Amino acid sequence: MNADPPVIRIRPGTGRGEARGFTLVELLVVIAIIAVLAALLLPALTHAKSKALSLACMNHLKQLQTCWHLYAVDHDDVLPPNNSVYNLNTGLPLAEGGSWCAGNARRDTDTENIENALLFPYNRSTAIYHCPADRSSVEGHPGLLRTRSYNMSLSVNGWPEFDPGLARTIPSYKKLTQIQAPGSSRLLVFLDVHEDSILDALFGIPVRGIWGDVRVWWDIPANRHQQGCNLSFADGHAEHWRWRVPKVVRVQLAAQPVPDEELPDYRRVQDGIRQTWD
Repeated sequence: MNADPPVIRIRPGTGRGEARGFTLVELLVVIAIIAVLAALLLPALTHAKSKALSLACMNHLKQLQTCWHLYAVDHDDVLPPNNSVYNLNTGLPLAEGGSWCAGNARRDTDTENIENALLFPYNRSTAIYHCPADRSSVEGHPGLLRTRSYNMSLSVNGWPEFDPGLARTIPSYKKLTQIQAPGSSRLLVFLDVHEDSILDALFGIPVRGIWGDVRVWWDIPANRHQQGCNLSFADGHAEHWRWRVPKVVRVQLAAQPVPDEELPDYRRVQDGIRQTWD
């Protein structure tokens, strides 16, 4: 005679297969851990993004520098003219004639001035004229990014005919093979310019050999790459310079005095330009 199988009774809440949710305390612990991890990773991600933008900016400068060299090769060693000089008061051009780039970076709503300039045939990408970290807008057009973030140093074939008297106070090299002091590895060509300072396409700074110990920024370098900016040199390489003092434009479109704590940065830029005509 077969006995009935035993009956097993399981009390509610004790079954092994029954799903069990998080308690409030456990949920709060998980959220706290996620918050800690996010706080640890966010600075690293931000730094990585900033570094990537800086590297992209340096790549743009190196491409422009290649165009600069190709122009000299095609024009019997003559460097690209640097004639884009604007009146700070009116915003209108002072110098006329061909230039590596023209236009008013604060007002240009399209790339026509870039495309009509002398370097464009050597690289038909207008994107290389703009720093990817530069989020400044065209005046009167919020959200419309500017087309240019870079200037060319006054040491490079700059302002030769507009005002002969003033041009004598701004020494520049007309030919590539003339570059001697500073040498091609130290002569600045393209500079990433502060978005509150840029206007025309020429980067100017007083020359100690002629102007003496004048301590003013005419144009102010960028500060958007981890308190630094990117620059390219006549031998073709590009560098990132970190500033000792953040670059802040206190008075737009006007000469800005250099305080003592900023003087090392100022001298560093000055050392990268031609000092005299001799």
